[in-house]
Amino acid sequence: MTNDKRVSVLVAGLGHMGISHAKAYHQQSGYDIVGLVNRSQPDLPDELTGYPMFTDFQSAFDQLKPDLASISTYSDSHAEYAIYAMERGAHVFIEKPLATTVDDAIRVIDCAKRNNRKLVVGYILRHHPSWMKLIEESRALGGPYVFRMNLNQQSSGPTWETHRRLMDTTPPIVDCGVHYVDVMCQITDANPVEVRGMGLRLSDQVDKNMYNYGHFQILFDDGSLGWYEAGWGPMMSETAYFVKDVVSPNGSVSIIVDGNAKSDDMETHTKTSLLRVHSATIDHAGVFTTPDKDISMEDEPGHDELCAREQAYLHKAISENVNLDRHMRDAVQSLKICIAADESVRSGNAIKLRV
Repeated sequence: MTNDKRVSVLVAGLGHMGISHAKAYHQQSGYDIVGLVNRSQPDLPDELTGYPMFTDFQSAFDQLKPDLASISTYSDSHAEYAIYAMERGAHVFIEKPLATTVDDAIRVIDCAKRNNRKLVVGYILRHHPSWMKLIEESRALGGPYVFRMNLNQQSSGPTWETHRRLMDTTPPIVDCGVHYVDVMCQITDANPVEVRGMGLRLSDQVDKNMYNYGHFQILFDDGSLGWYEAGWGPMMSETAYFVKDVVSPNGSVSIIVDGNAKSDDMETHTKTSLLRVHSATIDHAGVFTTPDKDISMEDEPGHDELCAREQAYLHKAISENVNLDRHMRDAVQSLKICIAADESVRSGNAIKLRV
């Protein structure tokens, strides 16, 4: 496939992420949208209203036979849809998490390899200049590391309804956690060896077998420690909802966000104001020798632009036959850690991970 090859795409799932991806396909010259799939009638932006609409993914796929299936549906359908598409010759873009179980995630990866199809998972932070810089600066400090990361969302109205639907199958620490665990793993390059998690159901509107708040700790074989916290719902606090710190013996790197940002605004989940790099070096009197370095990120891309970068990367992977083995392996590892955290929450036990 050459670089000028136009890729026909069927877009499934038209929530916030699905619409952003559809807009990217609409705007980029390398793609042709052949259809949109959603179970209910979505509220579409003007540029997407002219495309054929379907309510069933498999029948739409069989009718249109696209080169690419873009899957931004609820997590419980990810593995089924991805395997269906790849077994019929299509490449796949799939929103995170890759699947709701590690076994299903491995089945998806095996299907991609067996059918020689490209599979890109929607880890948007891998295309974000601020997060790429965070990883670069953190690795320059050297480990072992302490990772402190969270993303709590004080959700209400339609956002709370979406969160409740997501929690039919996936707790917040898995749905959101895979992003930030993936960042931890890119920084340390060490193997995770143990996960310890705790969670709590804070609303009668959440299924009795699910919890809408949780946090967990990861132990790595280089001595690094990771902490992640996520909660959804109208009860969550807006205070310290977005903590992103990486600490090492040599200093720290932190993302600092606009103090007026709101936790349920999707733009704030990726938007940063600046990075602050702190050196731990002190002189004989115990005084810091190096001032903190603030790196401005005021011109960073917004959410839709980041989705566009993801889809440009996908087109490159298809047209230039980019090897995605590491990408797929990393997606499974971050999911494996978060699934282990959920298992720890439910069992009350620390979960050992095989290296």
